Amino acid sequence: MEAKGVVVITLVLSLAAAAGAARPKETTMGLTRRGLASEPMTHLHFYFHDKLYVMDDALTEGPEPESQPVGWAQGMYMSTGLAKLGLLQVMNLVFTHGPYNGSVVTVLGRNGPFGNVREMPVIGGTGTFRFSRGYAQLKTHTLDLKKNDAIVEYNVYIMH
Repeated sequence: MEAKGVVVITLVLSLAAAAGAARPKETTMGLTRRGLASEPMTHLHFYFHDKLYVMDDALTEGPEPESQPVGWAQGMYMSTGLAKLGLLQVMNLVFTHGPYNGSVVTVLGRNGPFGNVREMPVIGGTGTFRFSRGYAQLKTHTLDLKKNDAIVEYNVYIMH
């Protein structure tokens, strides 16, 4: 009896595989069925060349690296300006110590790194900061271009 079950399952799987192989891959995502076939379609193909930087940086109470830790800044940033340096920054402030332990604040926006004080939007969060909104003010505390190292002071104002 078990052998018949195995044969039936094998037969069903073989038929399903054959049916899938007989149809061409749907590369237009069913545009006709979705009523979009009358819209003009342009296919663009190119290669993008740039640098993307990933961050997993410590957050501390003070500017010294050995200051009391509060969490991590995890995300990425990339250059977005040709005439004037600007960065698109996507960052989660992950709190691992203190009253906000386990909560996250998400910051996303433009960072002009050579400005005196920069401002970026807070777009959300988790835990204590669920449904949050606000802004972060950034100010460079120290910058060492030879070592490619910076310490940036953040003042984050959050409504939640």
